Amino acid sequence: MAHEHKLAIFRGTLKFKSNIAKIWGVFVFLSIVTIIEVALGILKPEFLLENRFLAMKYLNWIFIILTLVKAYYITWDFMHMRDEKSSLRRAVVWTGVFLICYLILILLIEGDYIYEVYKSNYVKFDF
Repeated sequence: MAHEHKLAIFRGTLKFKSNIAKIWGVFVFLSIVTIIEVALGILKPEFLLENRFLAMKYLNWIFIILTLVKAYYITWDFMHMRDEKSSLRRAVVWTGVFLICYLILILLIEGDYIYEVYKSNYVKFDF
C-alpha cells in the first residue's frame, strides 16, 4: 500500500523510512546508471571499442550489464520483490537472468554466422 512505511534501523534505533525517501532513492540510483550509459554512448571511449570479450566489444558488455542492473533494481523495488520470500525472488530473478543470457548467446552465435557469410561470401552450414 502506498501509505505504509518501512521499518529501518539507524545506529541501533528503530526508525521508519518514508515512501518519499524510497522513491527519491530509486530515482537517484536509476538516474546515475542512465547517466553513465548515456555518457558512455556519447563519448565511446576507444579502449572500450577496440578490445573484445567473447566476440563483443567491452562497451556493449557494459551496456548489457548496466541494463540488467536497472532491470533487476526495477523488479526489486517496483514489483516489491524485496518483501517476498527468497524462493519467489530467486524464481523470478533467475528465470529472467537465464532467458537474457540465452538471448545474448543466440544473438552472438547468429550474428557471428551472418558476419562470416557476408565476409567470406559462402554458407558454412545449411539448416
